[in-house]
Amino acid sequence: MPKKQEPEHKINGKIDVPEVRLVGDNVTQGIYPIEKALSIAEDLELDLVMITESANPPVCRVVDYKKFLYEQKKKQKELKSKQTKVVVKEIRFGPQTDEHDFEFKKKHAQKFLEEGSKLKAYVFFKGRSIVFKDQGQILLLRLAQELEEWGKVEQMPKLEGKRMIMMMSPKK
Repeated sequence: MPKKQEPEHKINGKIDVPEVRLVGDNVTQGIYPIEKALSIAEDLELDLVMITESANPPVCRVVDYKKFLYEQKKKQKELKSKQTKVVVKEIRFGPQTDEHDFEFKKKHAQKFLEEGSKLKAYVFFKGRSIVFKDQGQILLLRLAQELEEWGKVEQMPKLEGKRMIMMMSPKK
């Protein structure tokens, strides 16, 4: 059995405070006893909706509740559409990556930065190859230098366990 969803605002009879600050269109704004505020809302055939419970006295608005909820959902949807999602693409190298592989992966990295994605380039050290960590750092710095036209280094190469990681973000 689905649980009935509790409304996010207190409306009409659910408001349990002695007095409220009344705001809204075509009402005289001010502080009213709850009974008077409810009768004003009833006369206008609208709902009394508690907007800010933490204020002293709580703020209530005289509106059509369904329309009020619709407007709020519309605003939230608009805000959500304006947010940008950050995509992180990864490229993995070995400490002894040869020239052709480097160029191939660099082209992919360039494409990712042009798309607006962040780039996480890392050198993975297997077994005893950890003794070549300076080669890994040189490789990542060379990549950063060759991609500086498309992106900027956000985090310099640093060793984390068996990986040396460098982050790049696209230039605007």
